[in-house]
Amino acid sequence: MGGVAFDRHYFWFERVSKRMNSCAASLCFALFLGLFSLPIFASQDIIASGLFKDKAMLTIDGTLRLLRVGVSSPEGVTLLSSNSQQASILVEGQTITLRLSERISTTFKRPETIEVKIPRGRKGHFYTAGSINGRPAKFMVDTGATSVAMNINEARRLGIDLRTASSGYASTAGGVVETFRVTLDKVSVGSITLYNIAASVVDGDHPTDILLGNSFLSKIEMTERAGILVFRKKF
Repeated sequence: MGGVAFDRHYFWFERVSKRMNSCAASLCFALFLGLFSLPIFASQDIIASGLFKDKAMLTIDGTLRLLRVGVSSPEGVTLLSSNSQQASILVEGQTITLRLSERISTTFKRPETIEVKIPRGRKGHFYTAGSINGRPAKFMVDTGATSVAMNINEARRLGIDLRTASSGYASTAGGVVETFRVTLDKVSVGSITLYNIAASVVDGDHPTDILLGNSFLSKIEMTERAGILVFRKKF
């Protein structure tokens, strides 16, 4: 009888031990997930290297950028105002004032949603800096354009190959012009990057600005608040 009781206690202890080991493993796994779910932090170093009327030379993370008022850098820094004494910039939704040679280091929690803010520019349009296929580009936001659009000189500068592009014709104020349909590998505005974006190249000098049309805009959320256009993209 004593042997039977011992066996029962032994098997009970074994089952409890297994459950405890299982709970410990689950706890370790939960802790493991928790470690890799911690918020990611990023930082930017910004130096006011040169200040002018309506322009500023900023060194952002070691890269020199010449920004005009209303223009955003590829890093998402927007110049709001500038004179020879100081510049006001918009970084991650915060307005910061910099004096000549002043350096700041911003630290922010990477959000689940990326936002890019573009102030209204000349003649009521929204202009922003960005890149196409890794090369710098300046855009004018145009909700009436079906796709990203540019003139042929901009396409050549950006290294876009038109030899295999499908072609067509379009009527403009200057007459009928040849157009080319291409797909851009990558289009970036601030910290938002989209891939495989349809674009139109016009054989001529127009449009003078690269139009950021609906082949890009339809893939993000877009709102306007108090003269600031906000692009938003979820991770």
